[in-house]
Amino acid sequence: MGLTQARIAVDAMGGDYAPAEIVAGAIRAKEELDVEILLVGDPDQIRASVADTESLRRIEIIPAEGTIEMHEEPLSALRRKPKASINVAMSMVREGRADAVVSAGHSGAAMAAALLRMGRIKGIDRPAIGAVFPTVVSGKPVLVLDVGANVDCRPKFLEQFALMGSVYSEYAFGATNPRVGLLNIGEEPSKGNDLAVQVHQALSESTAINFVGNAEGRDVLSGNFDVIVCDGFVGNVLLKFAEAVGELAVNILKEELPRGILGKLGVLLLKGNLKRIKQRLDHAEHGGALLLGVNGVAVISHGSSNAPSIFNAIRLSKEAVDNGVIGHIQGQYQQVTASVTNGD
Repeated sequence: MGLTQARIAVDAMGGDYAPAEIVAGAIRAKEELDVEILLVGDPDQIRASVADTESLRRIEIIPAEGTIEMHEEPLSALRRKPKASINVAMSMVREGRADAVVSAGHSGAAMAAALLRMGRIKGIDRPAIGAVFPTVVSGKPVLVLDVGANVDCRPKFLEQFALMGSVYSEYAFGATNPRVGLLNIGEEPSKGNDLAVQVHQALSESTAINFVGNAEGRDVLSGNFDVIVCDGFVGNVLLKFAEAVGELAVNILKEELPRGILGKLGVLLLKGNLKRIKQRLDHAEHGGALLLGVNGVAVISHGSSNAPSIFNAIRLSKEAVDNGVIGHIQGQYQQVTASVTNGD
């Protein structure tokens, strides 16, 4: 674990409910987590978003000018707005003033800014967005990547995703020899499109990861895998469908359980259980997705993130910083490169 407080730069201006919900989540994180919070954005709007400005006393506000709007093309907007909150936040990591960035703003802009400001980890061709999914095994999540950064992928990209996911799963989740699966339409090596067949062969031959075979859609939440890799097109569809199913399940519980006297009594008796169910199903409890492959910790949250989502995104970024995930990924790629160079 880290010996000093993780310094988290939070893009206060990014998201549908910015800055109020972003600031509220950041304040809670400061109060409950061992972190230093740096709110990046318009100081006047940040202060005006809270009823009690005293709650901001222990949080540093970093001035920025403007934000990248959802309709804007990321790269051109980032160049036109060098002082936009996401640019300033990413620059802080590059300059060593922050250890991680959390943003619920334009996800394309966040990814582009991370690449421009932080750069890629040596050996990584494309960064991937890794989302944490709950499984039927309590306390055993699965990391799915990519869930949106790369719509079209080459086999080597998915090999890199598998290695990065394995490192993250080991050091952030404590998984021993993480089990890696390839999302596919069948268990057999010959199933799927050309990309899936090529990736299956490459992963089977890799000595750097513990590849255990294809994972069908029904296997994603089974708890039998620690990491599942796929291209960003399929991964994004999977992510949004899983979020919708989680919301549906939570809403059904809210609607059906309180019906009648016995139902209301049951809700009172099962209050703690229902809270834990919500924590496992509600995507807001997972905070966001990690951008793995850039030379720094970046968490991309939902555009509709509320205060609990931002709190959990900050918690996710703190765990990545405290467990030295970036350094471990860098070290793993150095080993792989050395092995190739030596002809092992």
